[in-house]
Amino acid sequence: MIIDALLPARSRARLSIALVLGLAPLICAAAPANPAPTRADWTTIADQPDLSGVWSPGPLDKYGPGGAEAPHWLPQVAQQIDALKGLDAAGRPQNIYINCLPEGLPSSVTQNLNSVEFLVTPGRITILGELDGNRLRRVWTDGRPHPADPDPSFSGHSIGHWQDKALVIDTIGFLPEVFIPLSQGVGFPNNGDMHVTERITLTGPDSLRQDIVVDAPHVLAAPWHASRIYTRHRDRSFDLAESSCREGDFLESTDAHGNAVFVPVPKDAGGATLPLDQANTPSKGTHQ
Repeated sequence: MIIDALLPARSRARLSIALVLGLAPLICAAAPANPAPTRADWTTIADQPDLSGVWSPGPLDKYGPGGAEAPHWLPQVAQQIDALKGLDAAGRPQNIYINCLPEGLPSSVTQNLNSVEFLVTPGRITILGELDGNRLRRVWTDGRPHPADPDPSFSGHSIGHWQDKALVIDTIGFLPEVFIPLSQGVGFPNNGDMHVTERITLTGPDSLRQDIVVDAPHVLAAPWHASRIYTRHRDRSFDLAESSCREGDFLESTDAHGNAVFVPVPKDAGGATLPLDQANTPSKGTHQ
């Protein structure tokens, strides 16, 4: 069924059980709704700190391996991290961002090179990242709690509230495979039960600070504290543009009928891109 492809595995299982037991009408009736926003809701947003505009992150050098803000790993994990550092130094980094899977938290904060945008609407804040098709993250601000048994995801389940002039975000429900990164070649999966808190504060007319605390009890000896500074841009030249992680894996071409098509970029057995003159790939206008 189409619905199978649209739901996470655990949600599909729950729905299947409900259908077998004939409980689907009860589930629909009991599901809480997202109410339509009121004029008062929009007025409340107008009185909150202004997060509009496009925000560019500062440099990443302070998050390098061995830096003052590097995570404190459990001893057995530290040994594996040292091995990864050695491979990275030898020019054989084990890239932790593969197959265009989402980076998730905390990578989207500590390793991000791209601009972000905060869309503030009643009941939620949507964070758009320019990387890979404006990958989004939803922060619920309507007072709801975390679900008792959240479906794990790359960015987790986030709820937020304003504390004075700071946006405080609490996130749980991560996939255990999501990395705690030091660089693109050095990082470690959180291995479950990761909990992330954030504090986002305007520090000037066009500057923002994002403080993040990562608690991952299966790999970290203590919570990891890190910060990132962003600069706001209002010039339209900074507007977020569409991007796709996979687009670089294809070339624009035409098929035998003159139709515009994408064809795979030629690669060797190890996955490295081959120069076109070394590849046995259809040239423009000959793709079948």
